[in-house]
Amino acid sequence: MTGITWMALVLGGFVAALLVLATYGRFRWAETTQALLGQLEAARRPAPPSPYNAGEIESLPAPVQRYFRAVLRDGQPIVTGVTVRHTGTFNVTALGSRETWMPFTSEQRVLTRRPGFVWNARMALVPGIAIFVHDAYVAGVGTLHPAVFGLFSLTHQHGAGDIARGELMRYMMEAAWYPTALLPSQGAQWVAVDAVSADATMGDGDISMTMRFTFDAAGLIEKVDAAARGALVGGKVVMMPWQGRLSNYQERDGMRVPLTGEAAWLAPGGRKPYWRGTITSLAYEFSS
Repeated sequence: MTGITWMALVLGGFVAALLVLATYGRFRWAETTQALLGQLEAARRPAPPSPYNAGEIESLPAPVQRYFRAVLRDGQPIVTGVTVRHTGTFNVTALGSRETWMPFTSEQRVLTRRPGFVWNARMALVPGIAIFVHDAYVAGVGTLHPAVFGLFSLTHQHGAGDIARGELMRYMMEAAWYPTALLPSQGAQWVAVDAVSADATMGDGDISMTMRFTFDAAGLIEKVDAAARGALVGGKVVMMPWQGRLSNYQERDGMRVPLTGEAAWLAPGGRKPYWRGTITSLAYEFSS
């Protein structure tokens, strides 16, 4: 048997092993995803059937009133759930000196009562090798779990401390996709800051988070800032300012929502974007 034949056999065996590993990994990852979604659904609480009444925003800060008038119509049904699909890029070295952006596709399931979400993403490391990611907030517990092939964990943060607070921040920033969740009747509390911004506070169980919302000239949410969110630096969680930016507003089911977004760490060395995504589909559920 020639050397070339041996090489072909070895290469074929390696490719076959990768295919088996990838298939098994997808199966195991799908099982974990379904378990998270089941926990999210089990924590669901009934939403009141009453639709949005524009009278409820009259005492809110002026920029917040402009926002709701821009994105909701009187009588808009309350969003209870949404399934979101994205495409985009993720900077896996967000806090490093160099940027390494990887394409991703993802599906995210969100419930507004009890607030929670499960983000299930797939990134292509190299052809044939994928990284799967769960980013979730379920029943007051946060999860961040990237794994090669869905089997070999790169990190696994899970709990009710800083990771949970960080994931609730993500839920709040992304509430622009399901804007009825930001209404006072749904639990959001607003405090004026200036002519173009206001602080919103949301609570869930023992967790209460406040973030600053800044609105553009059209009254739409332009950016959302958190004073401190846990960033993973050298295997340790470091509290750091964090920002989400939103754009490309379009009408979906009677609401104006942003279809493009970016998340960034506001590091000492400057702003460090790490997630850029575009929504490819939105499927809403409403109270009735």
